Amino acid sequence: MRPLEPGDIVRLVSPSGPAEPERVTRGVELLSGWGLTVERGESVLGRHGFFGGTDDARLRDLDAALADPSVRAVVCTRGGYGVQRIVDRVRFGAPKHIVGFSDITALQLAAWRFGRWPAVHGPGAAWLDSRLPLSSEDSLRRALMTASPLPLRRDPAAETGPVVVPGGPVEGVLLGGNLTMLTSTIGTADMPDLAGAILLLEDVDEAPYRVDRMLTQLSRSSGLRGVQAVAVGQFTNCAGRGGVSVADVLLERLAPLGVPVLGGLPVGHGPGQETVVLGAPAVLDVTAGTLVSRAAPVA
Repeated sequence: MRPLEPGDIVRLVSPSGPAEPERVTRGVELLSGWGLTVERGESVLGRHGFFGGTDDARLRDLDAALADPSVRAVVCTRGGYGVQRIVDRVRFGAPKHIVGFSDITALQLAAWRFGRWPAVHGPGAAWLDSRLPLSSEDSLRRALMTASPLPLRRDPAAETGPVVVPGGPVEGVLLGGNLTMLTSTIGTADMPDLAGAILLLEDVDEAPYRVDRMLTQLSRSSGLRGVQAVAVGQFTNCAGRGGVSVADVLLERLAPLGVPVLGGLPVGHGPGQETVVLGAPAVLDVTAGTLVSRAAPVA
């Protein structure tokens, strides 16, 4: 998919939770500063309970952005919850960059199933400077506006830093995203075939036992069959009781796959979040402590 250029139009939508106006204003300022033309969906600041508008309103905004030939990228403001309620009715058209993470994983998985669209797994437009430093901004800009590789380096001190299973470098398509959303996709048409893939996992506010339950369900459903390697991002606010950490659970459940696993990557809900391209070729190197993804054409 062609990188964005100055002057290209990006449309902001809120298909999941409601976005805070001041954070969206900051996101518009950021994207405009890159020379992009930023448009707002009609319901981008909508609110209906814990959603960014009613199902129909959110779907209308999303479909309008996907159908408009002048729009090059659909930038979701935030995650939260709500995409799964509308994703079966989304009308995909010509390929576009879909930017977001967390609950947006459900939309990105649907786009992958529909047309093998690569997706930009990175911060949404409801920008929070205290969580997203200049390195986060630069990572998202390079993912959207260049075709250069996107290298991530492991932080051994991160919450998932201890999650390491040695092995040689692995090349494959990077798939996955938010663990909760991936697990919720089991049994639907959007659950991807992960055979041969490098699996990316991240999550937030999930106790270790719930992470164990989700990984167990993925395994029992054969969802992890054929995975070549696992890239483990940020598992933020995932503390538990009884002395069992989320890193303990991840290592115990992923090591039996017999493939290289690399934790401590700055992808997810934590401070310093960086961007990767899902559905793109990637290389995971446990020895070097790196995951490198790169832009990919639509198949």
